[in-house]
Amino acid sequence: MQNPFTIRVYGIRINDRNEILLSDERLGDFCFTKFPGGGMEFGEGTRECLIREWKEELDTDIEVLDHLYTTDFFQPSAFHPDKQIMSIYYFVRPLHEETYPVSEIPMNFTQQGYEEVLCRWKAMDQFSAEDVTLPIDKIVADILCKR
Repeated sequence: MQNPFTIRVYGIRINDRNEILLSDERLGDFCFTKFPGGGMEFGEGTRECLIREWKEELDTDIEVLDHLYTTDFFQPSAFHPDKQIMSIYYFVRPLHEETYPVSEIPMNFTQQGYEEVLCRWKAMDQFSAEDVTLPIDKIVADILCKR
């Protein structure tokens, strides 16, 4: 049987202006907002995964800081219902000036093709679970809003 688990690792980046970084993504016809990060590959630890994902998606080197949350309930994958998702969240900070493109408009996709990723900042005092799409991210958003 194929591995029924998928491990995802996400970085929570809050800047000096008290804004949180969100990632708007398009995968085919499915558009969603999440925290930057992605799937762990065989042979990686969670921190290594997060460093690789930020480098691949945002061309940004990061330091992985404190652990925030790990999924503690059953959650099927939105993309593969026969798989269980476990998501792990850490606070991160960039090791150099951030130069990835940022949009001020949600889901402001401009490229043609199957997959696109855009980042945007959202003020923490205006941020809520409604700003993210996936169920585990909503729990993390609630945790962040209570801090």
